[in-house]
Amino acid sequence: MRDDTSTTAYWDAAAGDFDDEPDHGLRDPAVREAWAARLRGWLPERPGDVLDLGCGTGSLALLAAEAGHRVTGVDRSSRMARLAREKLAGTGATVLVGDAAEPPVPERSFDVVLVRHLLWLLPDREAVLRRWVRLLRPGGRLVLIEGRWGESDPASLSAAGQSGSVGLSAAGQSGLVGLSAAELSGLVGPLAERLSVEQLGPDAALWGRVVRDERYVLVADLAPARRHAEIVDVHLILRRGDEVLLARRANTGYADGLLHAPSGHVEDGEDVRAALLRETAEEIGITLAPDEVRAVLVMQHKAPTGAARTGWFFEAELGAPGRPGEGGREPVNREPEKCSELGWFPLDALPDDMVAYCRAGLDAYRTGHRFTLHWHEPGDPIAYDPAGPDRLTPLG
Repeated sequence: MRDDTSTTAYWDAAAGDFDDEPDHGLRDPAVREAWAARLRGWLPERPGDVLDLGCGTGSLALLAAEAGHRVTGVDRSSRMARLAREKLAGTGATVLVGDAAEPPVPERSFDVVLVRHLLWLLPDREAVLRRWVRLLRPGGRLVLIEGRWGESDPASLSAAGQSGSVGLSAAGQSGLVGLSAAELSGLVGPLAERLSVEQLGPDAALWGRVVRDERYVLVADLAPARRHAEIVDVHLILRRGDEVLLARRANTGYADGLLHAPSGHVEDGEDVRAALLRETAEEIGITLAPDEVRAVLVMQHKAPTGAARTGWFFEAELGAPGRPGEGGREPVNREPEKCSELGWFPLDALPDDMVAYCRAGLDAYRTGHRFTLHWHEPGDPIAYDPAGPDRLTPLG
């Protein structure tokens, strides 16, 4: 929580009569039912985990709990939090004291983040929104109740905002303060899969009086969890005795100048062995029969940047040059636009100028591992670094 004692003191002092505002205390049954009906439309139908940031005395949190949701409230004012706990007693809700901009809750733990009349008071709103999005599970929802007010002076407008702010300096000097729906949509749009805005100002029942300001709710849904999918590639460990064939990458835009085993991606509808046989013929001009290759290693790999992929490593053997039955089976560079040279290298003394992914696969193969992870961290080099961290993790 940030050290902002003046702001905390402000909301502690405001807690005693905070509920006197009709839309804060919801003491009028008509106002309460108006908010309850709206909230039911904004929250998921199924019970979920709702985080109410800047919860104040807990009026909206109580409506969410009564609708069957599991509620956590956060407010920077200990007096507000105490009143909220009293209001929510018996509902199973939790109320924490903390900064709404950096709430003391774990990421990816909530289905809804609910915030009323708070974001307009916070500095660095883009960073705050990104933080709030990280608190949501995939498919989660932001419910942001905001407005742009001009009927009152800045001081009274500040008092009308939900507590939990990090400062009141955001209140403008012209008497027109807050966030318009267009401004907030611009901030939230890049973070959400879809969003909608519902104007609330015309509904006097929500406010206990007629208002002429722009008051609205923005409901933004994040992308739902999608089934994991990743590239599958195949690698040929072509052996000639104790040597293995490597190709030097060129003009590909990735790892150019480094050595790598003949390899490629599995195409749609193709099995991994068929892909290996096709890539072998395309890259080095050798036609292998299915029974000449053996799967020897499966590795899930993640580059320093980018998504994960799964690599299948297959072994095949060639005889020494001139050996009977081996005529026409020497590899040739069939893709000179992507490969600058082919060469044979001792498996037990591999060169250092290799792609780290391939080098890790060959090291795992040589030492007898068959299922491994090779998970780069951001900042790791693509090239093998003998002095760098070992990212190879055998599985079993």
